[in-house]
Amino acid sequence: MTATRARRDYSILVTDDDAGSREALRDIFEPEGYRVLLAECGEEAIDIVRVSPVHLAILDMHMPTLTGLETLQIVRQINALLPCILVTADASETLIREAFQAHAYSVIPKPVSKSVVLYTVVRALVRVYGGPPGS
Repeated sequence: MTATRARRDYSILVTDDDAGSREALRDIFEPEGYRVLLAECGEEAIDIVRVSPVHLAILDMHMPTLTGLETLQIVRQINALLPCILVTADASETLIREAFQAHAYSVIPKPVSKSVVLYTVVRALVRVYGGPPGS
C-alpha cells in the first residue's frame, strides 16, 4: 500500500471562518492524499465531529461565536482522543498555555507554512494512531 493511499484513510477537519484559509489548507492536504472536511465555524465543526469519522482537527483560533479553543474543548468532549491543532495569527504565550491546558496537540502561527503544518499533522497522526501513514 502506498503512503498516499494509506493517508486517504485519514480525515482532516479544517475549520476557519475565512474561506481562503480553509481552501489553502485543503490545497495542502488533498494532494498528500488526505480526505479533507471543511467547516466555516465552530458549531459546524462540532456537528461534523458528531457524525463523520475525523482523525485530526485543525481549528482557527479567532472565529465568531465559538473560538477555536472553545470548539476544541467541546470536540474533546465528543472524542477525547482526537488530536486538535490550533492555527492563529496571535500566538501569544497566554494563548499557547491555554491551548496546551485544553490538550491541543500544537499551535501553529499564521500564515501557515506548508512544511510545518504537514510535519505537525503527520506527527500528531503517528502519535495517536501509530506507525507512519502507509506503514
